[in-house]
Amino acid sequence: MDNRSKSVFIVVVCAFLLFVFLRSSIFTVTAGHRAIVFTWGKITAVKTEGLQFKVPVMQSVRKIDIRTQKIAAMTEAGSKNLQTIRANVNVNYRLESTKLREIYSEVGLDIEEKIISPRINETLKAVVAQYTAEELLTKRGQVNMDIQKSLTAQLEKYNIVVEGLQIINFDYSQQFNAAIEEKQVAEQRTLTEQNKLERVKYEAEQKVVQAEAEAKVIQIQASAIKAQGGKEYIELKAIEKWNGVLPTYMGSGAVPFVNVGGK
Repeated sequence: MDNRSKSVFIVVVCAFLLFVFLRSSIFTVTAGHRAIVFTWGKITAVKTEGLQFKVPVMQSVRKIDIRTQKIAAMTEAGSKNLQTIRANVNVNYRLESTKLREIYSEVGLDIEEKIISPRINETLKAVVAQYTAEELLTKRGQVNMDIQKSLTAQLEKYNIVVEGLQIINFDYSQQFNAAIEEKQVAEQRTLTEQNKLERVKYEAEQKVVQAEAEAKVIQIQASAIKAQGGKEYIELKAIEKWNGVLPTYMGSGAVPFVNVGGK
């Protein structure tokens, strides 16, 4: 190999090594992520979004998602009245982006397994124990708030932000579900009987009102008859309704029904 060939070979090798060096030195941090930079295994920097650089061999990078994450959890807990409850919840959380160095140093990146899941289980058991099984149904909104408030306080210590919590379901034992169903049927039956009683009572009251109205009409008519002269008033009303035909009776012919002109 002549000198010229050697020079070309050296240039190509150097170019290749430079390419490899540059390729291993440049990395990209995408939106919603951060990159922890380690120098000889020690955290030395946290890089934000965009094109970033590191020293090959000496430095390494670990990318972390700081967007909102969701974890589903289920645990068994005892209610205040000693019913076994299976609680299912969804928790939305994110890592505090300005505390990634502390998070990694203290607990690493197995956040859900080491920190979040155990705290959810502890919180569910503690809160559920404050309510009866029936109250977990009737006060679900308050229970949800209590769980979220307690979990938020616990995870703040680890620089984890709770953005929301939703109770998916409370599952009860078969015996308790049967008791609830029987109670609902009994309440519905009682409500139906109450409605029937109210209807009967209403109809009775209507009849009383109608009878009182009819009695009052009769009283008014009697007063009017008396005020108009009694017998004469009755005869006058009969004349007003007379069709001009005298009533007839067997054996005596037509008989006037009004005493005209005499006492």
